[in-house]
Amino acid sequence: MELRWRSWVLGALFISLLFCGFGASGCLGFAVNRRPKNVQVSLRAKWAGTSLLLESGELLAKERKDLFWELIDLWLEPDKGSDCLTARCCIQKIVDDGRTLLSEPLASVFEFSLTLRSASPRLVLYKQLAEDSLASFPINDEINLVPITGEKQIPDEIEADYLSTSTTTRTHGRHCCWVDTGSVLLFNTAELLAWIETSSNISLGYLEQPELFEFDHVYLASSIISPVAILYGAIGTECFKDFHIIMAEASKQAKIKYVVRPVLPPGCQSVSSYCSAVGSSDAVNLGGYGVELALKNMEYKAMDDTMIKEGVTLEDPRTEDLSQEVRGFIFSKILERKPELTTEVMAFRDYLLSSTVSDTLEVWELKDLGHQTVQRIVHASDPLQSMQEINQNFPSIVSSLSRMKLNDSIKDEILANQRMVPPGKSLVALNGALINIEDIDLYLLMDLVQQELSFADHFSKLKLPLSAIQKLLSAAPPSESNAFRIDFRSGHVHYLNNLEEDAMYKRWRSNINEILMPVFPGQLRYIRKNLFHAIYTIDLILSLHQSSIPMRFGVILYSSKLVKIIEENGGHLPSSAVQDDKKRTEDVSSLIIRLFLYVKENYDTQLAFQFLSNVNKLWNSGDDFDEENLEAHHVEGAFVDSLLSKAKSPPHDTLLKLEKELTYKEEGDGSSLFVFKLGLSRLECCLLMNGLVYEANQEASINAMNEELPRIQEQVYYGHINSKTDVLEKFLSENGYRRYNPQILSDAKGDKKFSSLISSYVGTETVDDLKPVTHLLAIDITSRAGMKLLHEGINYLIGGSKRARVGMLLYNTVSASSAASLFVKAFDTAVSLFSYKEQVLDFLEELCSFYEDQFMTASLLDYDNFSIFTDRVCELAAKFGLPSDYYNSTFSSFSVDVINKQMEKVSGFLHGQLGLEYGSNAVITNGRIFILKDGSSFLSDDLSLLESVEYELRIKYIYEIIDQVEWVAVDPDDLTSKFYSDLIMLVSSLLSTRDRSSDRAHFEILNAKHSAVNLNTGNSSIHIDAVIDPLSPSGQKLSPLLRILWKCIQPSMRIVLNPVSSLADLPLKNYYRFVVPSLDDFSNVDYSVNGPKAFFSNMPLSKTLTMNLDVPEPWLVEPVIAIHDLDNILLENLGDLRTLQAVFELEALLLTGHCAEKDHDPPRGLQLILGTKRGPHLVDTLVMANLGYWQMKVCPGVWYLQLAPGRSADLYALKESGDGSPGNRSAKLITINDLRGKLVHLEVAKKRGKEHEELLNASDDQLLEKRKEGQNSWNTNILKWASEMIGSSGLSRKEETRLDHKKAGRQGETINIFSIASGHLYERFLKIMILSVLKNTQRPVKFWFIKNYLSPQFKDVIPHMAQEYGFQYELITYKWPTWLHKQKEKQRIIWAYKILFLDVIFPLSLRKVIFVDADQIVRADMGDLYDMDLKGRALAYTPFCDNNKEMDGYRFWRQGFWKDHLQGKPYHISALYVVDLMKFRQTAAGDTLRVYYETLSKDPNSLSNLDQDLPNYAQHTVPIFSLPQEWLWCESWCGNATKAKAKTIDLCNNPMTKEPKLQGARRIVPEWVDLDAEARQITARILGEEVDPNEPVTSTSPPPDGPQNNDKKDEL
Repeated sequence: MELRWRSWVLGALFISLLFCGFGASGCLGFAVNRRPKNVQVSLRAKWAGTSLLLESGELLAKERKDLFWELIDLWLEPDKGSDCLTARCCIQKIVDDGRTLLSEPLASVFEFSLTLRSASPRLVLYKQLAEDSLASFPINDEINLVPITGEKQIPDEIEADYLSTSTTTRTHGRHCCWVDTGSVLLFNTAELLAWIETSSNISLGYLEQPELFEFDHVYLASSIISPVAILYGAIGTECFKDFHIIMAEASKQAKIKYVVRPVLPPGCQSVSSYCSAVGSSDAVNLGGYGVELALKNMEYKAMDDTMIKEGVTLEDPRTEDLSQEVRGFIFSKILERKPELTTEVMAFRDYLLSSTVSDTLEVWELKDLGHQTVQRIVHASDPLQSMQEINQNFPSIVSSLSRMKLNDSIKDEILANQRMVPPGKSLVALNGALINIEDIDLYLLMDLVQQELSFADHFSKLKLPLSAIQKLLSAAPPSESNAFRIDFRSGHVHYLNNLEEDAMYKRWRSNINEILMPVFPGQLRYIRKNLFHAIYTIDLILSLHQSSIPMRFGVILYSSKLVKIIEENGGHLPSSAVQDDKKRTEDVSSLIIRLFLYVKENYDTQLAFQFLSNVNKLWNSGDDFDEENLEAHHVEGAFVDSLLSKAKSPPHDTLLKLEKELTYKEEGDGSSLFVFKLGLSRLECCLLMNGLVYEANQEASINAMNEELPRIQEQVYYGHINSKTDVLEKFLSENGYRRYNPQILSDAKGDKKFSSLISSYVGTETVDDLKPVTHLLAIDITSRAGMKLLHEGINYLIGGSKRARVGMLLYNTVSASSAASLFVKAFDTAVSLFSYKEQVLDFLEELCSFYEDQFMTASLLDYDNFSIFTDRVCELAAKFGLPSDYYNSTFSSFSVDVINKQMEKVSGFLHGQLGLEYGSNAVITNGRIFILKDGSSFLSDDLSLLESVEYELRIKYIYEIIDQVEWVAVDPDDLTSKFYSDLIMLVSSLLSTRDRSSDRAHFEILNAKHSAVNLNTGNSSIHIDAVIDPLSPSGQKLSPLLRILWKCIQPSMRIVLNPVSSLADLPLKNYYRFVVPSLDDFSNVDYSVNGPKAFFSNMPLSKTLTMNLDVPEPWLVEPVIAIHDLDNILLENLGDLRTLQAVFELEALLLTGHCAEKDHDPPRGLQLILGTKRGPHLVDTLVMANLGYWQMKVCPGVWYLQLAPGRSADLYALKESGDGSPGNRSAKLITINDLRGKLVHLEVAKKRGKEHEELLNASDDQLLEKRKEGQNSWNTNILKWASEMIGSSGLSRKEETRLDHKKAGRQGETINIFSIASGHLYERFLKIMILSVLKNTQRPVKFWFIKNYLSPQFKDVIPHMAQEYGFQYELITYKWPTWLHKQKEKQRIIWAYKILFLDVIFPLSLRKVIFVDADQIVRADMGDLYDMDLKGRALAYTPFCDNNKEMDGYRFWRQGFWKDHLQGKPYHISALYVVDLMKFRQTAAGDTLRVYYETLSKDPNSLSNLDQDLPNYAQHTVPIFSLPQEWLWCESWCGNATKAKAKTIDLCNNPMTKEPKLQGARRIVPEWVDLDAEARQITARILGEEVDPNEPVTSTSPPPDGPQNNDKKDEL
């Protein structure tokens, strides 16, 4: 059957060839004349090449730190890989070694990540640190070296070189390896050995240590307290081997802390091993991005008629992929069978390809196109490949798709699914967790997959079966609610009112369901039920109570001084002997509490609260209102005033009696103890709303009630609360904690620190019951805080816990402390051998007290003190029933060295693996690390709270899964309670480090029988759920990603296809390629690495295409090699050239963030600077009001972010994460070590005394305007922030020409002109506009160009043109923020750049700028416009002309929506406008415009002309100054009558005639031809080309009838 089918295919082919050969025109001749063309695109990194061997080490270290050192051992010998003479051989050898260190499928991920070059940025970072290392020390003059500038501040001229890190590394005599000790650089092993011997005799405190980072490779045997030595060098060099052997051995002997930073300095490739230099000499060509060739709308002909001259010759493109199916034929198989017919077969293939492109279909053909696509995909032998081929070549495939006969079962299932998910919606989940479709890229996806596989690998090593691993990875942990309630129920709460019983509420309705009724905003619901319980400060309670707020008010009273005494007394009230001491003076707060209790018991609650109010009034009336100055006479006066009218006996007598007898003291002290136990005393004063904690302020109670209301409404709606329910009882019993600690209960993700405890040191008590919660107490036993924590841990155990166990990790920071070692020995002996004894905890408690009181501060013990210590321990052992004889024998063989090694092991785990600071005390609960800060206490009650919170949120679901495991590979005797406890601890700690979304979707409810792709391997720990519209931009992006995953790790997949059911137009009008690397990118001839490329074969010849790159969000890319116009690609114009080629460059990565100020709007205008230690200010930006957003452009490296000197640093300070106190640090460390950029959440606070000062005001801008260049002010150097950082000029001043304007004959204030161009035609217009501006003014001119869309040729020409004509220029850009609604069409993106980022794209020093369209010709001095008074407006535009009556039918603003909205205001044209940037920023006009844009842009029918409609729509809020009409003339709208007065002429598109741009330019503007000739001549001279002034002008197409597109305007 197979043979018969193949014969039929060949027969069909030859019949087709015969038909073509003898037909009228002959398809063979057609194919020869119109040979299909190709497009090839590559993208390279800006930085120099990096070694693939070193990259492999970084990838292995990412999986496990010890693998890095194992790779070093494998490649330590320089002759490793000597049998490899090609890059392919080397990469295969590296991959094979990786496979020996990793299990599958992690090994496959390693191989793919290596080809993806994802670790290259890490090596760039190390190179930056290496340069800093060399620059930090003086160099001998004799040594020949490459100089590097910038010990203090990096000058503008070398900023680009420094940031790109593509410069040659500073080399001390061309050494390829050196050691940095922080105080000296060592370049040979002799120097190293001498330093090791010397440093071992010097105290660590006297040595200057180099800074270490989290990413550093620290030798596993290194001592924490040894001097740091950093080796810079590369595996495979002889010097690295020599240094490594010595340093590894010294590290094992605890002489040094050995760190490696892999660097292969330039020039060292020749002395490295055969494979270690592979990749370092070639450009880093990247993959993981998409390239789009979109079919362009050519309604208005806008193509340059200049012929392309010969340019740069690129490398040969790759061979076409003949394995792809073309109209049912796979030509690779045909050519295998009939190689002698290669010419004819290829001609036939070309004919098929050139005749299949379609960008339009009839309506009836579109009807079921989405369903037909699904049918083609699900019936394919390789569905993922089929989906990718369809959506990436859609214009060539759509015709055949539309002719398919549709299976009704597929259509019915799709429609059924679309009742549950919107048509066209795409979703993807990895092991149940949703992935944001907008943010996903290949690098992020591989990181997520690698993390999941790593977890699965660890779990399998813990002997968990695959079924359990799959459940653990796909299980959804409980959502972290911020509704942590404090269970304050007790007799110490004093309520003022009761809504259910008090007479004043009798008229209120008691129907609980009324809470569900809608009310007006701000209106309260008056229901006679205690729904809201507010425990608050007294004065506000009374005022709200009197206002009949539907809330039950109460108060808990306590004495802060008594709380302090309780804390000092170990959490207990003072003893009765102390209480009876007559000398003890009662504090005022305790007196208030007792008097309050007396009034409440003997009179009523209302009067008791009135007494508290009177105390506060008398207190406030004093001259010195301070909490510390509240005195007894204030209280006594308030008491007398309160009882005077109601007391039967004189209040003074009662007062004296109460003070003398200390009545109600026990109850009052109990209230303070209760507050202490709850932990609320730390807050001083707070609001508890049904147990939820809020800060105390005037609006807190109403805000808290509004936040609580939806929760109660939900419970009422579902019937969980009815009229008989006690709301407070229900909430607190279900979700209440008897302790409050804001650090434990914090809902801020950044405030929590987690670490995996896999392979950790854990010493725990022996238990008989399973304990899922494990507290590990890291205790420095030479500190008071550490011993306090140890006491609390013992007290916690004494209290007992059914769910938790405690492990003590004891270490000391005092070297050679025999007292500490002796204590550890006594402690460990009791824990390890006698934990079953009933009184062992009492023994440990007294042992700790004895050690702390007498021996904690001692270091060396003499014989007498040793005897005292051991005798006392034996006495305590006997006292509590422990064998004292055993202790005697233990102490007799005691060895300090053995205990010290044990504590060093603990210290290594705490500081090496967990990253704790040396000397810190911490609690580690199943991986969550809680570090005790100086002055803070952590009580046994906090351990109980931590146990409850962590169990409910992170541990319970893991415990339930593990409890149901059916063990296969484990001996039943090993399944002890300790095994389960350890397993739960390790699994939960590992999962706590997981970084993934908590959002989930119920994919299981969708039908997947007929319209889904199901790929089940059964033995994979990765499962992908997806809903995809295959005919959508997201489908184009997702299909190659899913195919990569399937090829790499073969996960189980369930992909439900979800196309739009009713299409009105073709869903895709583009070709798309996703660039994926492979081993084929590595040469099998030499050591070169070519890198992946996007290849479009056989593209349509007569269709105009425009190229766009779909890159990961943090990437900023630009074309660097492109001979042809990438905006208007017409392949039939290529001539003999078969392949159009373009090379892009990753210019920089994006550092973005959100800046917040607590309880305030984002600090708009706050200035941030970024740099290194040597150059603290390299780039800068400011903070938007929109979400506090900011962005900077960076390269891989270590950076420091701080507030800019000046007003920003004067008013604000960075807040330390976690504690909220400002000013703890001046800079934030930012590490860029991958290709994913970074998102930073920054919090600032006003400095004390600056709370009411504004950051931006008019005086600041006036001051800024007066500052001149050369002043000793930071503004003169760094006010280039977003534009210069994010624009090219922020990286290189080579792109800004600095001129002496006097020599150029230009004087006066500089005119700043801003423009944007895309495509060769508009760049041609732009040069003409520049010339027209310069020829009409004698003032200096500076042009600002949006860099994003400029061609490489223009960027090559403009510096020379600037030099010749005497103007300045700067290239700027701004990456579209992720939170702002994105435009999809390239033209609309360009429009948006004209208006949306004006406040952040220019430097703050720029006062005013004029936008001029690229196709505009200037006839007047633009200085007149620049100096024009805008009457206080931020924007100035010219209104549309109205004197060309022929165009009345196209003036849309005179009718309908626009007429009503404008309310008589003019509609302005956006081809020319002036921006007063100072006023623009002061009035937050940019933020306002972005808000309008975000609202309007989501409607596809709004903002047709985005840059024009937006400011006109917003002019009621952002006023526009209307410029005189003569400042802008265009023939389409103005007519010839006013042309003579025109100061600028714009080549507007004419919607009536559709006249091509070039033809219109020559006809309308007489001087245009000469300006064009001049611009072309200088361009040709610069590029070394010849120009033909007589090149023809393309003809126009006939005009359409009527005003069809009356809202269309100029393209730019």
